[in-house]
Amino acid sequence: MSTATSTRVVRETKETKVTVELARGSGAARVDTGLKFFDHMLATFARYAGLELTLHARGDLRHHLMEDVAITLGTAVQRVVPATAARYGERTVPMDDALVQACLDAGGRFYYRGPLKNRLYEHWMRSFCEHSRITLHLRVLRGRDSHHLTEAAFKALGLALRDAMVDSGVVFSMKGSVSLEVT
Repeated sequence: MSTATSTRVVRETKETKVTVELARGSGAARVDTGLKFFDHMLATFARYAGLELTLHARGDLRHHLMEDVAITLGTAVQRVVPATAARYGERTVPMDDALVQACLDAGGRFYYRGPLKNRLYEHWMRSFCEHSRITLHLRVLRGRDSHHLTEAAFKALGLALRDAMVDSGVVFSMKGSVSLEVT
């Protein structure tokens, strides 16, 4: 958790290059990964989460690209969660035949429980949660259409994160502020 309201994260490997600029704000997004549906999901997430996102990514394989975007965006999200965030969020989103619920804790510990039908988007959710240090329980309550299930999941995640990131002015933990120093 952080006091930063905006951040820039760049991840570059032999396989991919990902640049993310992220700020708490209006939900405006400019996303270019070269994968149209993935771009749509990321812009949808930003819009529903109330995050201003500029993301550019290129990679050799779809799997590598999506995973590295999840790592980079997750790291950026972790850096803009307020230290006094409300912490918890839960939203259920219907989209045509799909009904998906996201329950999350932005308190700094990673856990993910799905699954989504699409294995790449399932892996994206797990990688995003690990690097944003979010606990996410994602439940598909109904639905068959993979497009609708995936989009409802990104919307529910975004809305739940928006709720969790509200600055409450107090630390929501019986432990108080947690400090970890690495030297």
